[in-house]
Parts: sequence; C-alpha cells; structure tokens
Amino acid sequence: MNIQMVDLKGQYLKIKEEIDLALLECIESTNYIKGPQVKTFEEHLTNYLDTSCAITCANGTDALQIAFMALELNQGDEVIVPAFTYVATAEAIALLKLVPVMVDVDKETFNISVDEIEKAITSKTKAIVPVHLYGQSSDMEAIMKLAGKYGLFVIEDNAQALGAEYKFSDGTIKKTGTIGHIGCHSFFPTKNLGCFGDGGAITTNDPDLAERCRMISTHGQKRKYYHELIGCNSRLDSIHAAVLEVKLKYLDKYIAIRQKAAEYYYKNLCDIPWVTLPHKADYAVHSFNQFTLKVNNNKRDELQQYLKEKDIPSIIYYPLPLYKQPAFQQYSPVNFTLENTEVLCNSVLSLPMHTELTEEIQDKIIHTIKAFQ
Repeated sequence: MNIQMVDLKGQYLKIKEEIDLALLECIESTNYIKGPQVKTFEEHLTNYLDTSCAITCANGTDALQIAFMALELNQGDEVIVPAFTYVATAEAIALLKLVPVMVDVDKETFNISVDEIEKAITSKTKAIVPVHLYGQSSDMEAIMKLAGKYGLFVIEDNAQALGAEYKFSDGTIKKTGTIGHIGCHSFFPTKNLGCFGDGGAITTNDPDLAERCRMISTHGQKRKYYHELIGCNSRLDSIHAAVLEVKLKYLDKYIAIRQKAAEYYYKNLCDIPWVTLPHKADYAVHSFNQFTLKVNNNKRDELQQYLKEKDIPSIIYYPLPLYKQPAFQQYSPVNFTLENTEVLCNSVLSLPMHTELTEEIQDKIIHTIKAFQ
C-alpha cells in the first residue's frame, strides 16, 4: 500500500481529460502571460468567494507582501502575527522593514489568540494578520471588533483555508479570506485548491485597495509602461490559471471528501488517551487542509519515526516557533517564550490528508498509531 501525505497524481487522473484539454488550449494560444484563462479564473474565484475582487499573483507569499505594500505601511510599523505559523506570514512583513510582533495562539484551535492580540497592541501597531491554520478560521468576528476598536487593518493569511467558512453570531456565514480588509491565498499544489506550481491571489471588498494591489503586482502600472507606484512582478501564469479554473469547480467536493476523511480519523482515534484530536470551533467550518493532532506523551518524534518505519508519512507543521528561528530572533527579547506555541511545536503531528484518501488507507494509519507503545 503506497501511502502519501497528498496524492496529487490520483486527483489529476480523475480530471485528466479536462485538465489536459485546458492545458492544450493554453499552449496552443501561446498566451502564457496574462492570457484569458487568468481573467476567467479571477472572475470565477471572485464569485466563489462572494467578494468584490480577486487579483491573482505568483504565490501566497507575494500576496502577503503586495497586501502590506497596498496598505502603505511605513518602516517600523508593527504588525501582529501568531508565533505558530509558516515563516511566510512574518517574512513578508520583515522584507518591507515592518516589525512582526509575535503573539501566542489558542491551545485548542492553534490560531491566534484574540486576548493576546490586544495585549500586544501599541501606538506603533498598524495591522493584525490572523492565519487560518490547517484549514480552520480564526475567530474573525472578535478580531474585526478589536481592529475597529484600535483602528487597525486586518490581513487574512488564508493560504491553508480556501473554501473554509466563518459563522458570525448573527448567523451570517462568510468564506475565510473575505472578512478582513485584504485576504491572501495560496495555490501551492498541496493546498485544497492547488495548481501545478506556485500561485496566489489577493481578495478585497475595497475598490481602492483592489486597484493598488493589481497595480503593485504588475510593476505599479495601470497601463503598460506608465508606472505610478513602486511595484513588483508577481503574476499567475496562464497555464496555472487554466488548471485552477478546472479544479475550482470541484473545490467544494474536495473539501467534503477531506471532511469525511477527518470524521473517520475522529471516530477511530478518539479512544487513544495520549492523543488530542483537532478541535473544531463552533464558529468555523473546517476545510482540513491538514489533519493535525497533538501527541501528549512526549513521544511525538518517536511516533513519527515509528510511522516512517511502517511506510506511513507524517509531517510536523511546525517544529520551531517563529521567534526561535535565527532569521527572526532580532524581533523578540532574549529567552522570549510563549507557552501554547512551545507546547504545539513539541507535540503536533499531521497525518495524511487528501482527496484520494480511502478508509483502507486510513485503517492502516489508525491501526499503526494504536500499535505504538
């Protein structure tokens, strides 16, 4: 049994005819940059997310950088981020000489703690970046309320959660990445909606921000060779847009398959006393880009090695807090530590999760975990 963290080939084979046709049309058109596929995908992504505008770009990290540039933040401005996240969240901030302020996360959802955000706000704070980690929304209603109270921007890092939803207290439901001032998305191949390389997008309901983001992503120009802003070169290739256009039609189905697989894990791993399964917040509809459990017996690394010996892959997202990464130590005091972040970095383990996951495969994973001593 060939068990994979993500089975991209299996997914491709099920839609091979559609993908191949879309790619062939793109190749034959020779419109590899800014082709009609890009415009069509942007329109359909906008509709799917029920937002005002989607601007594609080269990758999720660029989406974050473009968002910060569009907000015209100044050198030294502080941006609050979770300490437990992928490096790109803080990297884009540091690249622009802004200051990433790292705060602790909620021990159950793994997402940024609203209480810790408020404690970290200073006169230099200009923005908050909630990361919808592993496919589950941060508490956006509380975060937006806090941002309004202090006059802050909210940039959603939605790289792992496209298609996930947030339920407001009044019953309103919105897709993640459409609630803050700007949403940033990734189409890395392993995402719920992934292309055949790198890709990203920015979404916003603010027409002025949308215009600035689009200009920045194309060298600061509205029309060719007339540059009004300092920008960058960050475009989604037409071939990737063609792939995404096909896959977008299946995104809700893909998420439903992941949710079903997650429920099978929940049902069959719930009786292991040293395992904590992913918490599902009442306000969130989890899209399960990852299925990440906590190993509470201080044997996470031993379990991972045991699984490896049985040909079962697993990944630690993430083994080191941002503030302990050498590149970011300048932003935190000596011996700085955050309790929940430290616990998670030493206990989380992500199991295989993808659209081609069968109960037969899951049974082997489950039985192997239960056999671990």
